[in-house]
Amino acid sequence: MTTANDMFCFQCQETAKGTGCTIKGVCGKTSTTARWQDLLLSVVRGVATIEHALVEAGEPIDQQAATFMVDALFTTITNANFDDQAILGKVDAGIALKKQLLARAQELGVDLPHYNEVKWGGEKADYETESRREGVLRNSNEDLRSLKELTVLGLKGMAAYYEHAARLGQMSDEIIAFMYKALATVTNPDATMQQLLDTVLETGKYGVDVMALLDKANTEAYGNPEITRVNIGVGKNPGILISGHDLKDIEDLLEQTEGTGIDVYTHGEMLPAHYYPRLKKYKHLVGNYGNAWWKQKEEFATFNGPIVFTTNCIVPPTPTANYRDRVFTTNSAGYPGWKHIATGPDGHKDYSQVIALAKTCAAPQEIESGSIVGGFAHNQVFALADKIVEAVKSGAIRKFVVMGGCDGRMRSRNYYSEFAQALPHDVVILTSGCAKYKYNKLNLGDIDGIPRVLDAGQCNDSYSWAVVALKLKEIFGANDINELPIFFNIAWYEQKAVIVLLALLHLGVKNIHIGPTLPAFVSPGVLKVLVDNFGLSGIGTVEDDIKQYIEA
Repeated sequence: MTTANDMFCFQCQETAKGTGCTIKGVCGKTSTTARWQDLLLSVVRGVATIEHALVEAGEPIDQQAATFMVDALFTTITNANFDDQAILGKVDAGIALKKQLLARAQELGVDLPHYNEVKWGGEKADYETESRREGVLRNSNEDLRSLKELTVLGLKGMAAYYEHAARLGQMSDEIIAFMYKALATVTNPDATMQQLLDTVLETGKYGVDVMALLDKANTEAYGNPEITRVNIGVGKNPGILISGHDLKDIEDLLEQTEGTGIDVYTHGEMLPAHYYPRLKKYKHLVGNYGNAWWKQKEEFATFNGPIVFTTNCIVPPTPTANYRDRVFTTNSAGYPGWKHIATGPDGHKDYSQVIALAKTCAAPQEIESGSIVGGFAHNQVFALADKIVEAVKSGAIRKFVVMGGCDGRMRSRNYYSEFAQALPHDVVILTSGCAKYKYNKLNLGDIDGIPRVLDAGQCNDSYSWAVVALKLKEIFGANDINELPIFFNIAWYEQKAVIVLLALLHLGVKNIHIGPTLPAFVSPGVLKVLVDNFGLSGIGTVEDDIKQYIEA
């Protein structure tokens, strides 16, 4: 168990020693921040448990509670928010909300079977003690703990996708009601192994639903992604660099910078913004700067202009970093000392202070040149379906490898670059998420005009590959998705990759490879269930994996 000066967090792939961060997070969060995040999650569990009981009693979804739950879960995702005061502000808001919901439940006579788990109201003086009681290790049974945390981490990824969709006007009471139910199950001290396993698998079902919801939100707002060649060099104007996943934010920024002489560049997971017709129409959206999130320290230093974080993937800067005073956060992201841009009553952001700062900055320093190609979401792939099917039937394409997911700093992730380079030339890589930065700038060629790396977009666009796989199943008359010539070799880092994995399991995909390491939050007992039922496994050597899964 934890002691007076430590923490316990094992939610990301880089967790210390592959077991858990106990002194300070590898991500950079302090033990204090970790405790406040644990406390916030405790409040979320309470709010959701009460709301679940109210909804079961016939009450409508409380939108204030839904918004709080989604934001709080997103806030605690890896690399999203390091700002203690911002987190404690959310705790205060959650406590006040929980008291309102308790009063409503009591007024209606609604039974709360786990009242002792959610009743705490708490004052600031109680935070320290309560946060220690509410951490991951509150569950002593490792298998029960594993299933509960697997659900919670999946819900964090679900919350991230739901927030983006909701900002574009797409919401679902059904998804919110499930999230309440799942958190209520996790809160239940008497939940059985079977109940918790069923909840994990059901989380995968709603993972598919939330990715479909976000896909609908993005395409209805901005059009279907198109094959697009994206500049990776720089222009001569001052620039603003926007990172993260929220397309609504880049739309606001592009509208407000149009005609100002400021160029806008994407970074990391914002790269796919270039693929959407209604975003790429802005001529001052000039390119993508840099690579995946973990290289931001050196890349932000050379960019020269302001940076906007719309979601997670913050790497804490060094005390001497030259960009410390030109970074802004918004939505659930936060970092102490960085300016936070709130959403206005109309749902938009005011970027005037970012634009004013940009006008005083030099143009970005060029760190690379050329271009990369993306935009192969499911609608675009369907447009190429005849060509792809013919290439498969003729033998020009032997197999597809889905290499979606996350990138990261560990040297073991070089496996994915080496795997891509070692693949036979009749194999096509289907990618989404920032994992693509391990191979999207390699010259891997094409097959009959079809690029060997097809980038669908952000990590949520793994949904595209599920849709494509189901379509190929139909076209080829396969009885099962696992009969198709598709191998899933997924890199994971944080909780959005967890919900993608659970979604694939729900769709019946088996024999998925995940790496570079297996999750620390999956106990040996739970891992055995996943291996026995789904064939889940870790990566091996590049040579052995290609021999076994590609050439066999």
